[in-house]
Amino acid sequence: MKLTDVLDNLGLDISALDRGDLSVTSPIDGGEIGRVTAHSAAQADAIIAKSQEAFQQWKLVPAPKRGELIRVLGNKLREHKEALGALVTLECGKIFQEGLGEVQEMIDICDLAVGLSRQLHGLTIASERPGHRMSETWHPIGPVGIISAFNFPVAVWSWNAALAVVCGNSVIWKPSEKTPITAIACQKLFEDAAREVGGVPDGLSQLLIGEADIGAQLTADKRVPVISATGSTAMGRKVGPVVAERFGRSILELGGNNAIMVCPSADLEMAVRAILFGAVGTAGQRCTSTRRLLVHKSIYEELVPALKKAYQSVKIGNPLDAGTLVGPLIDRTAYDSMQTALQGVANGKVTGGERVLSDEYPDAYYVQPAIVEMPESGQTVQHETFAPILYVYPYTDLQEAIRLQNDVPQGLSSAIFTNDVREAETFLSAAGSDCGIANVNIGTSGAEIGGAFGGEKETGGGRESGSDAWKGYMRRATSTVNYSTELPLAQGIEFDI
Repeated sequence: MKLTDVLDNLGLDISALDRGDLSVTSPIDGGEIGRVTAHSAAQADAIIAKSQEAFQQWKLVPAPKRGELIRVLGNKLREHKEALGALVTLECGKIFQEGLGEVQEMIDICDLAVGLSRQLHGLTIASERPGHRMSETWHPIGPVGIISAFNFPVAVWSWNAALAVVCGNSVIWKPSEKTPITAIACQKLFEDAAREVGGVPDGLSQLLIGEADIGAQLTADKRVPVISATGSTAMGRKVGPVVAERFGRSILELGGNNAIMVCPSADLEMAVRAILFGAVGTAGQRCTSTRRLLVHKSIYEELVPALKKAYQSVKIGNPLDAGTLVGPLIDRTAYDSMQTALQGVANGKVTGGERVLSDEYPDAYYVQPAIVEMPESGQTVQHETFAPILYVYPYTDLQEAIRLQNDVPQGLSSAIFTNDVREAETFLSAAGSDCGIANVNIGTSGAEIGGAFGGEKETGGGRESGSDAWKGYMRRATSTVNYSTELPLAQGIEFDI
């Protein structure tokens, strides 16, 4: 699948991607696939000002009309699903099936947002004062800044943008400097949808291309009341305080250090499949990737060899090739981080982790996923390495396993494999997993858009996608109407003149 064919299908001129100052390389072979133009500080300022103007118009459009734009965008994504999925693969290196799945996530969130556009409901609240009615309503809040990471170069934008737009806001997207071409393609499809619908203000959705300095400018600008940032915990430590200092709102979706617990009653065949996808899917470069595995001692000698055998059967190679399950790491920095982590293992037994296919792809970084068998310990690995490393720990007691699962700074995704209802319900209870996502007999990686996505602790506390995550893109107003002829005060206070 050639880049020129993919871009042509998406209506993009490849010559326009060959004249900028920001080089874009494909992790498939390490070669340059384009050069895009980064925005200057002055251009970023103008983009934010234009976004404000668009918001002032868009907030007055009825929400179902706003949903019509997202409905048409969803249809554009359906029409170009294969091409956009291929572009995702070319630019970020995930296998083609995952690229298609990412675009399907975009389609799904558009469908959800269209329905939501007719369900932006408030509340009627009982008033303590006679002849009064109290209500709660939700209103558009303003331009929403979206900062996305390389590993989900298009889906994260859609989770935020589809909701923000139907909620009446304009959006400014700062994509990863590693994956700007997919962002340009998505912006093109949005603009096509806007033309088809008509009446959409110019600047409703805009791109802000550049490196960290441009993202910092967006984050610091008080004209952008909401910043939704997806990335590392280190990035979140920078974004959160800056937005808080100006009394803005952050939706932070940061790192994960996700664990699967496998109990004696578990279906081991099912568990192995879930662990495999969770640990090696996207070459371990998902925030929900499985990093830690807690296995009951009674099944350790059965599960771990079966898992190693499954690892040996995984095909590593060009992510566009049929049958490939593991593509490359994004770049050398990711590879070096993986090797540093493996070299730092003191007592564990490492299987895998070496670089492969270097003769075929000398400028790319394909690796054998690693399993690290760790001794029984009072603490599991505390840091997230964005690579296919799975640390395996034996355990004897469920409560101890839950403690180990929770005893990390991150709190994104978690899972338990068991056929014991007591174990399952304990894991899901207040005494169980402390993560934003807790699954039973499902792995840590791969969430549906119907549920709110995000986690606790150093994962940032933000929520995107489904459930009531839409409230993060709106402001709340509590209103009381007095339709009586009296003026009673709340709490029975008397203040008579």
